[in-house]
Amino acid sequence: MTTTSAQSGYTARHLSVLEGLEAVRKRPGMYVGTTDSRGLMHCLWEIIDNAVDEALGGYCSSIEVVLHADSSVEVRDDGRGIPVDIEPRTGLTGVEVVFTKLHAGGKFGGGSYAASGGLHGVGASVVNALSARLDVEVDRGGRTHSMSFRRGEPGVFDDGAGIGPQSPFEPFVSGSQLVASGRLAKTVTGTRVRYWADRQIFPASAVFAYDELVTRARQTSFLVPGLKIVVRDERRVPGTPGADGPTTETFCHEGGVVDFVEHLAADPAATDTWHLVGEGTFTETVPVLDERGHMSPQEVSRTCQVDVALRWGTGYDTDVRSFVNVIATPKGGTHLAGFEAGLLRTLRKAVDANARRLKISAKDAATERIEKEDVLAGLTAVVTVRLAEPQFEGQTKEVLGTAPVRAIVAKVLDTRLGAILEQSRGREKVQAGLLLDKVVGEMRSRLSARKQKEISRRKNALESSSLPAKLADCRIDDVERSELFIVEGDSALGTAKLARSSDYQALLPIRGKILNVQKASVTDMLKNAECAAIIQVVGAGSGRTFELPAARYGKIVLMTDADVDGAHIRTLLLTLFFRYMRPLVEDGRVYAAVPPLHRIELLGSGGRGREYVYTYSEAELTATLKKFDKAGRRYSGDIQRYKGLGEMDADQLAETTMDPRHRTLRRVTVEGAARAEQVFELLMGSDVAPRKDFIVAGARTLDRRRIDA
Repeated sequence: MTTTSAQSGYTARHLSVLEGLEAVRKRPGMYVGTTDSRGLMHCLWEIIDNAVDEALGGYCSSIEVVLHADSSVEVRDDGRGIPVDIEPRTGLTGVEVVFTKLHAGGKFGGGSYAASGGLHGVGASVVNALSARLDVEVDRGGRTHSMSFRRGEPGVFDDGAGIGPQSPFEPFVSGSQLVASGRLAKTVTGTRVRYWADRQIFPASAVFAYDELVTRARQTSFLVPGLKIVVRDERRVPGTPGADGPTTETFCHEGGVVDFVEHLAADPAATDTWHLVGEGTFTETVPVLDERGHMSPQEVSRTCQVDVALRWGTGYDTDVRSFVNVIATPKGGTHLAGFEAGLLRTLRKAVDANARRLKISAKDAATERIEKEDVLAGLTAVVTVRLAEPQFEGQTKEVLGTAPVRAIVAKVLDTRLGAILEQSRGREKVQAGLLLDKVVGEMRSRLSARKQKEISRRKNALESSSLPAKLADCRIDDVERSELFIVEGDSALGTAKLARSSDYQALLPIRGKILNVQKASVTDMLKNAECAAIIQVVGAGSGRTFELPAARYGKIVLMTDADVDGAHIRTLLLTLFFRYMRPLVEDGRVYAAVPPLHRIELLGSGGRGREYVYTYSEAELTATLKKFDKAGRRYSGDIQRYKGLGEMDADQLAETTMDPRHRTLRRVTVEGAARAEQVFELLMGSDVAPRKDFIVAGARTLDRRRIDA
């Protein structure tokens, strides 16, 4: 029970009323998310975004961000400059209003900025409140105007011993002063903001991340074509490009979001980068500040401009970036939802219109239906919308909440992308066909993976399997020990069955050369019996739906003849694994068997029986024979040359190629995925000219004796 004395001790004087910037210092996470490095970077984004808003309005062409050696950061722009005249309601200069008053700025009335990243009017004032010191200089009206703040409070620093937050400070008492100095041409305008983060708020471990800053600068230069952004690092931080001295990077792109998509895309292109633009209008009721300073609800008309660039690649990864007035929205919002809805609806209509060519019958239409994941496979896109006063969820602006934007973006996708997919001639028609083939292939791959998973579940439940009849499976269920040998031809299969250990070694024969999946579509790959059988036997799906833990074997061994055809078949198989089951390669579970080329029969003497020595190349054969001659060892002149696996006896195949105690396997690795992708495209892709140049360039180094090896 609460005592009377305890009740009487709790009075109104314990209720602390936080006014102005003190509220920001009391609850910084509410305004900048966190007080670690992410919050520190968010403060910097607020200042940079104010400069970018000037560029969006067409008033700024250059922004420079400087990370000083004294832990301060400075943002310079050549925009119009913050207003320096007196704001009538407060009696303060525009500079002091912007940096000391929450929810104040030029982005509420709609007259100064048609679209901006700063919307809540708290960005600059929050940064000021969380800074040990902030200096601002404004070039405007032929003079340079300056003012300094200490933790949000305006005043004067005595910088006789050096500029910094530790300098003696005297706050203004009777009235604030905006110091005007120098003479400038009236055409010279701009703003410079330099601040030192307050270590009472941000711990010493919170630092400015150079890589994040460069990424943001590059991103913004794509979103505002023609804007030059310079990033300079003077800190000499180990592990950064400026570790050995000040470093400067400059970004400027004229191509906008199209260049951005081409910069982001990592895989070979399946379509061109398509640029879709449009706009729509909507109305909303918002409180508007009238001339008397009162807020009154009014219905206003808004225009939403949509700027989208997108392209599909041959891979499966999806990279979609969304922005509102150049502010990144990593968690999406209504604009991204509209983009995905419009994309799915448009492609569904295109698939339905081309159902006959895509071989989708009316009977299968209900089950073979395009889903979002099919459309997004291999997609790289940048979705940008610009509108006045967008509604965000929180000050960090990670999610757009303005509801009408969804329908506007979806309509632009439906109209612009639909027009491209309906082209009846030219390059766009060809690419539209390739895109539809890819999307339908992804759909069928997903359905096939689902079916395979259901089969696997049924197998576990009923201990039965519908795996290919030609598979000679192993008996154990231990994935780590089990091995799958993919064997070239039925003749080699017969020998391999006798040579294997059926406890842990499974065999799957293939008929010669499988489909070149680097050239073929996903649909054609799934229709190919050999490719489908390999994917089904491995049991982990394919493409984006591949699940490494579901693989039925710990090792996949490609066992082909030691000749040119065998090497070609091995290359085709590796192409299949790299394109559609890449995690197996990345995990080091794909191997190439190394069968011998020759067998040397040593003639016995002194009661010794016959011995056999195997060699794996012409050079090794020559060296081995010389060694025997030198040692006086006799051998049969009839040296057996293996042309294929089928020429071996079972005991020979087991000893040389399948028995783990004696065999040699080559592990297939991917040291660089991008480089490997380029090599596969060069050797196996549809573009013949680069492959011809590669062959011609290497022809001079070819040893004719190796052609049959």
